[in-house]
Amino acid sequence: MSLFDIVAVMLTVAAVFGFLNTRYLKLEPSVGLLMISLAGSLGVMLLSWLVPGLEVVSVVRAYVANIDFNEALMHGMLGFLLFAGALHADLDYFVQRRWTIVLLATFGLLLSTALVGAMSKAVFGMLGLEAGWLACLVFGALISPTDPIAVMGTLKTLHAPPALEAKIAGESLFNDGVAVVVFTVLVALLQQHAGHGGGHGHGGSLGPGGMALLFLRESGGGALLGLVSGWIAYRMMLAIDDYKVEVLITLALVMGSYSLAWAWHISGPIAVVMSGLLIGNRGRSFAMSDEVADYLEKFWELLDEILNAVLFLLIGVEILVLPFTRSHVLAGAVSIAVVLLARLVSVAVPITLMKMRTAFSQGVIRILTWSGLRGGISVALVLSLPNIPEKPLLIICTYVVVLFSILVQGMTIKKVLRRYIDPPAAEGLADQV
Repeated sequence: MSLFDIVAVMLTVAAVFGFLNTRYLKLEPSVGLLMISLAGSLGVMLLSWLVPGLEVVSVVRAYVANIDFNEALMHGMLGFLLFAGALHADLDYFVQRRWTIVLLATFGLLLSTALVGAMSKAVFGMLGLEAGWLACLVFGALISPTDPIAVMGTLKTLHAPPALEAKIAGESLFNDGVAVVVFTVLVALLQQHAGHGGGHGHGGSLGPGGMALLFLRESGGGALLGLVSGWIAYRMMLAIDDYKVEVLITLALVMGSYSLAWAWHISGPIAVVMSGLLIGNRGRSFAMSDEVADYLEKFWELLDEILNAVLFLLIGVEILVLPFTRSHVLAGAVSIAVVLLARLVSVAVPITLMKMRTAFSQGVIRILTWSGLRGGISVALVLSLPNIPEKPLLIICTYVVVLFSILVQGMTIKKVLRRYIDPPAAEGLADQV
């Protein structure tokens, strides 16, 4: 099956499912699409159980198996999704709350990685499942980044304070990039320990100093590339006033910087986030007319919605080719509590530290904990793992946690927000959150 055929089928199915959700379910797009695609996948599985050897079931499974989820997201959609999110982010709110965002996206993510790794090691042992320390830490790294996609629409419809949106969006935009770097370092260490070399393009021995250098090179190099490429694009846009060319420049910026980052072994996610923030704020203020800004914003908003529809559809159909076992599903169910507890601690510690110099509203820890949804990036990272003995276990645990996060947390976050935020008072609360 050609790439065109795969894309054509995915877009057609996403359009049909999107129609069904908008017309009948009326749920948040991410939740609705995931529920419908899951129902379809479970229907196919039930059909295969009732009628073994049915050809149509085999065709569907073969089609899904032919889709490389990791390649589609990490080397395709992720750059566009992160750039679109950064493009619409208010840099002023990010700057005002920079230390909170930085602490959550770095220290909080590292703390979550360590906590999930330690608790998972204990849980897997109690369930009689073998998993090494490094594999458990890798699980912690890939499941810790939060996904702003599924919750930002809910925040906007609830008229949440802009400062709260800035915290959730800012942390998610940056901890995606940081998590990929941490994951890369840990996988390289895991492969080295297993005798397979450095992995991910990083050969040689990887001691503490090498790990720190690799982390700084990936994250710092990504940030520098994003700023330089974003500045070049900004100067080009400053010299013209043509929305068609300027939209083309932003597309080239995302694809070019992400491809260069991958070739140079630095962080592509961080690069596109930095360039998106620059274009979305300084570029909108100085390099775009009102007409250009309007076209650019609508283009990236539409592209973001289309890619999100395909992403959540992919998450739902991926269940058809996952290696489910009863013990692994049980481990995944327990992992939900493990990840939530780690999230609570990794949010509470930075916020408590920041309370020494910044005022926070009541319930901010609970809101940030429950709104920390896991999404496609966690699934893509776990599917990209080398063939280690723990891979089937980590795949199922990741998938169960992601499903719970999107379906349960995604459907109840509005209730949590309403408990602590009075929409009419949102404007007055904005400076406190």
